[in-house]
Amino acid sequence: MDFMTGLKRTHYCGTLRPEDIGKQVVVAGWVQRQRDLGSLIFIDLRDRSGIVQLAFDDSTEKEIFDKAFTARSEYVLMAQGLVQERSSKNYEIPTGEIEIKVTDLRVLSKSETPPFEIVENCQTSELTRLKYRYLDLRRPDLQRNILMRHKITKITRDYFDENGFIEIETPMLIKSTPEGARDFIVPSRIHNGSFYALPQSPQLYKQLSMVAGFDRYMQIARCFRDEDLRADRQPEFTQVDVEMSFVDMEDVLKIGEGYMKRVFKEALGVDIQTPLPRMTYKEAMERYGSDKPDTRYAMELYDISDIVENCGFSVFTSAIENKGSVRAITAKNAVSVLTRKEIDKLVDTAKGIGGKGIAWIRLNEDGSISSSFAKFMSEDEMKAILERGDAKPGDVVLVVADAKNSIVFTVLGAIRQIIAKKLDIIPKDKYNLLWIVEFPFFDWDEELQQFVAMHHPFTAPLDECLDYLETDKANVRAKAYDLVLNGIELCSGSIRITNPELQARIFTLLGLSDEEAQQKFGYLLDAFKYGAPPHGGFGIGLDRLCMQMLRCETLRDVIAYPKVQNASEPMTDCPSPVGDDQLVDLGIKLIDEK
Repeated sequence: MDFMTGLKRTHYCGTLRPEDIGKQVVVAGWVQRQRDLGSLIFIDLRDRSGIVQLAFDDSTEKEIFDKAFTARSEYVLMAQGLVQERSSKNYEIPTGEIEIKVTDLRVLSKSETPPFEIVENCQTSELTRLKYRYLDLRRPDLQRNILMRHKITKITRDYFDENGFIEIETPMLIKSTPEGARDFIVPSRIHNGSFYALPQSPQLYKQLSMVAGFDRYMQIARCFRDEDLRADRQPEFTQVDVEMSFVDMEDVLKIGEGYMKRVFKEALGVDIQTPLPRMTYKEAMERYGSDKPDTRYAMELYDISDIVENCGFSVFTSAIENKGSVRAITAKNAVSVLTRKEIDKLVDTAKGIGGKGIAWIRLNEDGSISSSFAKFMSEDEMKAILERGDAKPGDVVLVVADAKNSIVFTVLGAIRQIIAKKLDIIPKDKYNLLWIVEFPFFDWDEELQQFVAMHHPFTAPLDECLDYLETDKANVRAKAYDLVLNGIELCSGSIRITNPELQARIFTLLGLSDEEAQQKFGYLLDAFKYGAPPHGGFGIGLDRLCMQMLRCETLRDVIAYPKVQNASEPMTDCPSPVGDDQLVDLGIKLIDEK
């Protein structure tokens, strides 16, 4: 292999253009492919900026020609030469009008045959690619994603800096506090028997930064949650964390909207219209069956309880009698897609998420109607349902009934998303952002049979709800807000409680004694005794934002070294056992699971 003596890279491969013809350049990168045409050899050389063609012919020095002949996929080369016009142009790539006639070639590193081809949209199994993630990351599509993530992160820092925010790092080893998911805990060797936790968010530290007088805090924060994974969730993730003093909710939302407008414009050239639309939690659930609705397509829920309350179908009438409801969606032009077999699959899905099933009406193209419950309905009742749902020949109406409205919403919301994908009606070129506001303050826990906090216990209730905090918990709403993008929750935040009397009142309502509150949150409560400014903020999932902006299917496409479904990393084979001596130092004894 050759050393780099005497050669220094002057250009990235993908940056050369026709205006560079006649220049002497030095490029470096990996061999994408080599083409041997006998008296001619061409090598496509790749770096993070793209590909350029290296050309060798009979006039090339024999030693250099021989090196080109032996070069194979993923060899690392450095080449010096003259930029010239390419005789056979390739307008599919930015450098396709030029090539480099090589006068010096160095083989800096050889490569074994890689386990998969380094190309865009590689069809090799994801598990194999993650095992060799350092090779997977050479692929142009993944490199573009990571480079775009870098750009988004830079825009983020610039925007918040220009708006007076100070970036403050908060600790990674913290006190374990309840935040809704399991903590990752870290044993302390020095304090035997005690544990740190990895932060689920910097929530309490950023509030302490407001007490400290920094006024506006921002951090690109690493966060950790020990929870089951899915396409838009990882055990470790990155959050754009923000907190502001002397503000109300309008101030916070304005900063969030300004950030969205800036990042979409500078990163993608997309104009986001502000102010963003807002929707209450109640409206979102009633219209879309979700607190993170995808508003790019219609198919909204509608209530038919008043139509069927006196019908002969006990599934409907009993739901209404027990203070539930009967609601439906109309899938337009879906009769050929939602066959009886497909509807049966949807029924199974409904049951899997807590529903009792799905009733349906199929309006065939010839005008005939088939339904799972028509025999229980009068002609007028059936007609009224179809009219309310604007159902026409070719459409399918799906109905869910339950004594709990939460189940009706959850089932129809999930079915709505499934059908939209089946019908391929979701626009691919839209970015629909909206705020969801006025979340419930309390959430009913079926297992505990009591109200619990829907958000962290420092979230403030709306002022108009203070009078019935104790008497009507189900209707108390919070100064909490989520930012939703195309059906994905990007951001969650709230205005915080800083009034000690109100905080004590909330703790009591949540069943926390003074001793428990002091044990869990004492350092924050103590800080609030020394002059806490009114404050609020939010955390935006940077990984999710990048995933949505780049239209990726999974967070793994925008994270350099992600975990897989079981929270392991195939490349390094972690998590892995540690030595007995380490366990002894930590005072830990492992128990075999039976």
